[in-house]
Amino acid sequence: MSARRPSSYRSLTPEETALRAHGPAPRLRRRLTSFVYEGVLVFGIAVPVGLLYGIATSQRHALQGRHGLWLALVLAFALYYTWCWVQTGQTLAMKTWHLKVVDAQGQALRLPRALLRYALAWLWLVPGLLAPKLLDLHQGRAVFGALVGWMVFYAVLSFVLPRRQFLHDVLSGTNLIDTRPDPEAAAPNAASAA
Repeated sequence: MSARRPSSYRSLTPEETALRAHGPAPRLRRRLTSFVYEGVLVFGIAVPVGLLYGIATSQRHALQGRHGLWLALVLAFALYYTWCWVQTGQTLAMKTWHLKVVDAQGQALRLPRALLRYALAWLWLVPGLLAPKLLDLHQGRAVFGALVGWMVFYAVLSFVLPRRQFLHDVLSGTNLIDTRPDPEAAAPNAASAA
């Protein structure tokens, strides 16, 4: 007995992918849910990288060598994201939520564009982290409020951008697409499987 994948999990054809690259982005709720899930998953990268960094530098407390640790984490995350985007267009969280990143023509990303998207994706966090420093705010609530406020603004900004893409996708020439098959296309397959 062979195990067959349900028709709802079939891959998109190149024509379907190209067509979706010119359409609107998947709903904001799915993109944000994938974003939160991604944050949980990258914790699995951060812990071993931090451990290896601590061992390699004989780090004795958290403030010792923290800039080097941040650099090691940024490089590790860059490797993870760009490798996933170039290889399949999807990280694990993106696969789970049926999202894929492609270029403006619907083609797979090449390394330079993947690196550009990774660098620009830091727009999600960096302005929110810099604002409290520029405004000389040091309380934890103010820093947290500035970060969350910026992230909400950044997400809502997608409603006024072309095809409702995030700013980093617009600037890097990439598109986030939905990889679920159309319900109309899946219906004949489901009927024939019954």
